[in-house]
Amino acid sequence: MFRRNDRLPMLRAVLASALLALPAALMAQQAAKPAAPAPAAVEHPKVVMHTSQGEFTLELYPEKAPKSVANFLQYVRDGFYDGTVFHRVVNGYMVQGGLYSRDLTQRRTRAAIPSEADNGLSNLRGTVAVARGTDPNSGTSQFFVNLVDNRRLDYVGNQSSLTWGFAVFGKVVSGMDTIDKIAALPTRAQGPFVGDVPNPLVVIESANVVGEEKAAPARSSTAPSTAQPTAPAVPGKGQKKASTPPKAA
Repeated sequence: MFRRNDRLPMLRAVLASALLALPAALMAQQAAKPAAPAPAAVEHPKVVMHTSQGEFTLELYPEKAPKSVANFLQYVRDGFYDGTVFHRVVNGYMVQGGLYSRDLTQRRTRAAIPSEADNGLSNLRGTVAVARGTDPNSGTSQFFVNLVDNRRLDYVGNQSSLTWGFAVFGKVVSGMDTIDKIAALPTRAQGPFVGDVPNPLVVIESANVVGEEKAAPARSSTAPSTAQPTAPAVPGKGQKKASTPPKAA
C-alpha cells in the first residue's frame, strides 16, 4: 500500500494535468459556437433629381428625421417636384427650391410637418434641410442644400424660431458639382421675388426614388393647400440668430 506521503505527488500530477487540459477544452467549446452575425448595414433611401443644370443624388436619414424623410419621399413619389424650380440661390450660402413652378406660381402642398431640427444633424456643406417660415413647424415641400457649413442654422433650443434651427434630413452623395454650378449662376428679380432668382431658371425636370418605378404625377390640386402667401425661407445670408428673422422669400 502507498503511504499518505507517497500519494501526494501523484495527486499533484493529476491535478496539474486537469488544469492544463481546461483551457484547451474551453477553446474547443468557443470554437464550436457560431460567430455572431455582423450588424446589417442601414439601407438609406436615395433620391435622384434631374435638373436643367445636371443631376444630383440625395441620401436620406429616416432614423434621424423620420417625419421629414417620409414627407419628402411622398412628394417625390407623387411627382410633385417635377417641373418645379430652384427659386432662391445665394452663392456661398444655399440653394432653395421645391414649391414654385416654371412660371413662379406656388403649387398646392400637403399639411405642414413638425420640425425635427433637434435630431443632432448639422447644416454642413452638402446637407439638405427642410425650409420653413417663422413657425418651426411650418415646413412642407420646400428644401434647401447648404453650400457651406452653416452651423448657425442648427438647433440651439426651443426659445424662438431662430434658435430652433432647420431640420437636416439628408445629404448630397453625388452631383455636388451640379449644386455648385447652380450656385454660380447669375441671379435677378423675377416674379414675386425681389432677387436671388437664378438666370436662367433651374428646373427640376424629374425626381425619383432609386430602385422604385416612377409613379404617375399626382394632380397638384387634389390636396388642400397649407402654403403661406409667401414661401417659407431660411435666414438671410450673414444674419445673426439674435436679430429679427427675414421675411419669407
